[in-house]
Amino acid sequence: MITELRRRAYLSAMQVASWLPRVELPFAAPSRPELLNPPAEPELEPQLPAVEAVVAEAAPAAEAAPQPPAQTEPRAKIEVPRPTVVSRHAKPLAAAEDEAAAPAKVMAPPPPRFALQLLRAGACAVLVELPTGEPLQGRDPAYLLLKDLLRAAGLPDSPQLIGEPVRWPLLVRGQIDQGPQAALEYVQSFVGARLEEQEPCSCLWLVGLPAIRFAGEADVEAYNRELQVEGLGAAWALPGLELLMDEPERKRELWQAMRRVRSRWLADS
Repeated sequence: MITELRRRAYLSAMQVASWLPRVELPFAAPSRPELLNPPAEPELEPQLPAVEAVVAEAAPAAEAAPQPPAQTEPRAKIEVPRPTVVSRHAKPLAAAEDEAAAPAKVMAPPPPRFALQLLRAGACAVLVELPTGEPLQGRDPAYLLLKDLLRAAGLPDSPQLIGEPVRWPLLVRGQIDQGPQAALEYVQSFVGARLEEQEPCSCLWLVGLPAIRFAGEADVEAYNRELQVEGLGAAWALPGLELLMDEPERKRELWQAMRRVRSRWLADS
C-alpha cells in the first residue's frame, strides 16, 4: 500500500481531481461527506413579468413610429458606355464559330496484326494464318490438323512453303500507311506474285480470318464458302486452325462444304 502523499501525487499526474475508493484505504485521509451529496440544481426565476414589461414599453413606440413616405417614380438612369476589356488570349467570335462547325477529326484505325504463310499442296495453294506468329512445325497441333484437312481433301499432306511468312504491320521505318486497306493491297499483291511463279492452281485456300479478310476481301460470314477474288481466282474460305481446335463442332460443317468444293481440284490432279 502507498501513503496518502504519494497517492495524491499519482492522482495529480493522471489529472484526477476527485475520486472515491471502493474500500477503506489505510493511511488515507478521512473522506469529506459533502463530496458524496449530488450537486443541487439551480432554481430558475420566472421571467414573465420582465418580458411583459418590455412588450408594454415597445407597443407605444411602435404606434408612434412615423409612416414611410409614399414611393415616387425612380429617375431614369443614364447608361454610360464603358470600354470592354478583351483578353489577348480570347479568340474572335467568327473563329470560334468556325471551329465549332468544323467536323471532328477522324482518328485513323490502328494497324491490324497478323501473320500468314503461303503453302502449295498439289493443285491448291494454301494461305494459312499462323496462330503463334511463327512458321508451322512438324509436331505443332495446328500443323497436324492442317495435314488432316489436306488428306481428307485428297491433297498431299506435306505442303511446300512458298516464300517467307507475311507479318503485319511491316517492321519498316518512316511514315508508311499500315492500315487495313494497305494490308489488303499488300497481301493480295504478295499472293498474286507468288502464284504467278508457280504452276496454275485450281483453288486458293484461305485458312483463318486474316487470310479471308486481307486476301479474299470477306469476313466471318464467308466461312466454308467459295469466293471469286479478282487477281487471285477461285478461293475457298475456312475457319482458322486454332478456332477449329477450340470448337470441334465446326469440323462437321467444314467437311460438308469440302465435299461440295473438292471436285474443283480433284479434276485437275
